[in-house]
Amino acid sequence: MEIPYTSEARPDTGLYNAKLGIWLFLASEVMLFGALFSSYILLRVGADPGTWPHGLLNIPIGTFNTAVLITSSVTVVLGWAALKMNNFSKYRLCQAITLLCALGFIAIKSFEYADKFSHYEVWLNQPITVKHGNEEIQTDRLLGHIDDHGKKAYFWNTQTLTDKSLQTFTLLPDPYHYTMSPKKMAHAKKEAAGKEHTPIQIKADNVKRLSAFIPSHSTYFAIYFTLTALHGLHVLGGALVIFYIWGPGAKMWKTDPERYTNRVEVSGLFWHFVDLVWIFLFPVLYLL
Repeated sequence: MEIPYTSEARPDTGLYNAKLGIWLFLASEVMLFGALFSSYILLRVGADPGTWPHGLLNIPIGTFNTAVLITSSVTVVLGWAALKMNNFSKYRLCQAITLLCALGFIAIKSFEYADKFSHYEVWLNQPITVKHGNEEIQTDRLLGHIDDHGKKAYFWNTQTLTDKSLQTFTLLPDPYHYTMSPKKMAHAKKEAAGKEHTPIQIKADNVKRLSAFIPSHSTYFAIYFTLTALHGLHVLGGALVIFYIWGPGAKMWKTDPERYTNRVEVSGLFWHFVDLVWIFLFPVLYLL
């Protein structure tokens, strides 16, 4: 028995089955991400003044990743258009570029994640004097990388400091802190560009708290990892579907080209949604 409306449109909706299904699915996805974005807004608005981190994400890398994802959306459309013009080889080329962009996006995001897990904030019991740009200031909070002398398996946290043999440790500090104003932070980053970090020796018994930029660091990073990891799973899932249609599933082009073209269109609609979610995520998490 043949399933109706797999290629031609239904008379009641004007859509074929798969297209109706993907729109219903995307409606549920809008509710999922809408709830998460709403939670982010409420948590940020409710945060105490000066406590919400900013400037801790790499904006140039985020911008480049945005360009990569937008490029992939363009190639998805071009691939579908190529099939409508019966140009299968051009479709294969466009979708290959889409898949490369997807892999590139995930690889760049993995690099960002790795940097967050090796970047730390230290809260001190007693303030110390450090140099931020040309200024010397007293602070009880520092950002930077810990010089662990090659012990990469040594994951630093507050519990680490209970080691009796650990009297002090070395922090390679950032030239800025998110409590600075955006203008002052930008100036400090520019002034420190290309210069070596001046190591700071910190006494272990002066540390109140020590945390990498991981979900347990703060509400901000809990939201950052939740939203970007969920989005990353969508990128991976969408790429797997596109790969299947592009590879093993391509034999349908010879037997039922109209239905195959519809499959490409449906996977493209999901990919555009993934792209749109990132276009909201990027300014909310990186720029604001």
